[in-house]
Amino acid sequence: MTSSIPALDPRMAEGRESALQAVLLDMDGTLVDTEGFWWEAEVEVFAELGHALDDAYREVVVGGPMTRSASYLIQATGAEVSLAELTLLLNDRFEELVGRGVPLMPGADRLLTELTEHGVPTALVSASHRRIIDRVLKSIGPERFAFTLAGDEMERTKPHPDPYLLAAARLGAVPERCVVVEDTATGVASAEAAGCRVVAVPSVVPIEPAAGRTVVGSLEEVDLGFLRSLITH
Repeated sequence: MTSSIPALDPRMAEGRESALQAVLLDMDGTLVDTEGFWWEAEVEVFAELGHALDDAYREVVVGGPMTRSASYLIQATGAEVSLAELTLLLNDRFEELVGRGVPLMPGADRLLTELTEHGVPTALVSASHRRIIDRVLKSIGPERFAFTLAGDEMERTKPHPDPYLLAAARLGAVPERCVVVEDTATGVASAEAAGCRVVAVPSVVPIEPAAGRTVVGSLEEVDLGFLRSLITH
């Protein structure tokens, strides 16, 4: 994928003219390569329920909150299972799949290390449930974040702006001076509705550049100097 990163001003790379206040990061598909694990869990659980999932469903459920994805799959397949039961089954299966660790996305470890070393306020904002986040954090390193926010800890999660508004507030930051890193249209919609600048790193479904949004091929193209260059007022 062709990067749409703008040319970097050396002064911004050093941070002298940056107004960046915080960096907010999605988890699944952004920092860790788990989107495939979620789909595998969904396919396996529905097979046990007697239903084969169409590959086209994957683009619908990727990046969404568990309740939305599970509700969609129940409706699409006609499976006789309650939303609460299916949510439990999916979380259990996903935990089994990631129990031995999950791979970080290319560039994720370097970026998180750079943010930590420079003292940039950073938070993890995910639509996944707390139990899943805590398991995956063992691979990422919980000490790299000021705090983490789970989808089941909010009344409204992505694509609503609530998660990113809350994250910015907890860090004492103005949303317009926060950069969000996301991999799905659902997450991008949430961040943009909150008024944040967005760096999109598409994982499963393509995302187009837009005003206030920069699309890159991987986190290997993103560093602190680039993030600072996005906010200069």
